[in-house]
Amino acid sequence: MLPKGTRDILPLEKKKRDFIKNILSEIFEAFGYQPIETPALELFKTLSGKYGEEGERLMFKLMPRGAKFDELGGLSSSEISSRIEEALRYDLTVPFARFVVDHRSELSFPFKRYQMQSVWRADRPQKGRYREFTQCDADVAGTAGSVQEAELLQIYDRAFEKLGLPVVIRINHRGLLQGLAEQAGCGDRFVEFAMGLDKLDKVGWDGVRSDWAQRDLQVDWTRISWMPEVKGDWAEALGEYSSRMQAVDGSPARRGIDDLRELEAWLFAAPLKHAKLELDPTLARGLDYYTGCIFEVSVIDLELGSVGGGGRYDDLTGLFGLPGLGGVGISFGLDRIALAMEQRSAYPSHIDPRPSLMLADLGGAAAKRAFALVSDWRSKGRSVEFFPKNDKIKKQMEYAERSGIQCIGLLGEEELQNGTLAVKNLQTGEQRLFEQSHEALIFEFAQGSPSETL
Repeated sequence: MLPKGTRDILPLEKKKRDFIKNILSEIFEAFGYQPIETPALELFKTLSGKYGEEGERLMFKLMPRGAKFDELGGLSSSEISSRIEEALRYDLTVPFARFVVDHRSELSFPFKRYQMQSVWRADRPQKGRYREFTQCDADVAGTAGSVQEAELLQIYDRAFEKLGLPVVIRINHRGLLQGLAEQAGCGDRFVEFAMGLDKLDKVGWDGVRSDWAQRDLQVDWTRISWMPEVKGDWAEALGEYSSRMQAVDGSPARRGIDDLRELEAWLFAAPLKHAKLELDPTLARGLDYYTGCIFEVSVIDLELGSVGGGGRYDDLTGLFGLPGLGGVGISFGLDRIALAMEQRSAYPSHIDPRPSLMLADLGGAAAKRAFALVSDWRSKGRSVEFFPKNDKIKKQMEYAERSGIQCIGLLGEEELQNGTLAVKNLQTGEQRLFEQSHEALIFEFAQGSPSETL
C-alpha cells in the first residue's frame, strides 16, 4: 500500500516519462540551459513565506529529529511552525533562488539552468494531480527582460510541437492584475483579490465573487465587469486593456502594458510556430513571488488543468541576501503531460523497445556457449536476453512471450556440435537454423526481416 497521491512507476510508464524528459532536456540545452539538482529537503525558513497562504498550508513540514507527536498537544499552528526545521521541496524555483545565492561566486550571469526533479504538496489527490510529482523547469537568473520571456515561450512552442500536443499559452502580467484591483477599489488588498481570481477555472465567476465576499473584500464589480470578455487575440485584448484601464505613467497597469508590448515585439520578430497565444486578464497564478509577466499552458480540448506555467520574479534572490538579481522561468508538469500524451495517443510506436531475441538455457556446455554468444552480441550493441535458469522450455517461451520478445534461440547439444542456432518466431511458429557466426542474418530474422536459412 502507498500513501494517497503517490504511485509506483512501471517500466513502460518510466520509458514514456523518459521520452518526454529527453525531448525537454535536448531543447533546454539547445537554448543554452545547464542541468542542476537540489536536495529534496530544504530548511523550512528557506521555503516559508514564499508561496502565499495556500502554499504554506500545502507544504510538507518535517518534525525535528527525535520530536514526539504527543509533545504538540495544545500548541497553536504558529507554535508548531516555530518548531519545524525542514520541509520537502514545494517547487523548484525557490530552491533555485537559494542555489544561486549559495553558489553565486561559481556561476556566470545571466545563469540559465534546467532542473527535472520531484516536488511535494499536501494537496487533495485527483486525476492528473498527485502529492508527489515531477516538474521540469527552465530559469534565467541575472536578467529578466522581455527577450528572455520570448525565449522561454519559444521553448514551450518547440517542446509541445515535438511532443505532438496542441497547446494554448495564456499570458498576463501582475501589473495588470494590480491595476484591476485598484480599479475595483481593493488595491490595498491585491493579494486576496488575486487569490480569489486564481480559482476562476475551478469555481467560475460566481465562485470567485463568493471567495471575495468570504474574505470581506469589497470589490466594485461594475468597474471590472468587462474583464471576462477581454480574452483571446493578443493585439485586440491588449488594445482593450489600454483603453479600459487607468494606465497612467508609472502605474502598475502602465508597466504591464509596456512590458507586454515589448514582448509582443520580440515575438513579432520570431513568431511561435505551433502554440496558440492568448492574453488572459483573469490569469493570476497563486505564487506570491511573480512580479511581471505570467504564463500558463494547457492542452487544447483536454480537461486536465495546466501542463505548464511560469513568469518573471524581479527580486526572489533578495529574500536570501542577494537583492537586485532578477529572474524569469517556466515549468513543465511531467505527470500531466504524460497523461495528455496517453489520451491523445501521442507516443511513438517505438517507445518500448524490447530485445527481439532471447536465447534459452538448455543446460550444460550448450548453455555456456549460448551465454557467450549473448555476451558477444551485447558488446557489439545488440539488445538480446539470456534466460537465467535451466527451466522447462515451455516456461522459457512463456516468459519471452509475456516480455514481448518475438523470437527464442535454441542452442542444444546438437547445435553446439554443429556451430548452429535454431531461432523460433513465437508469434508465427516459424523456425529457422543459422550458423552461429551469421549474426546479421540471425537478427534480421528475429526482427521480422527476410533472411537466408542455413
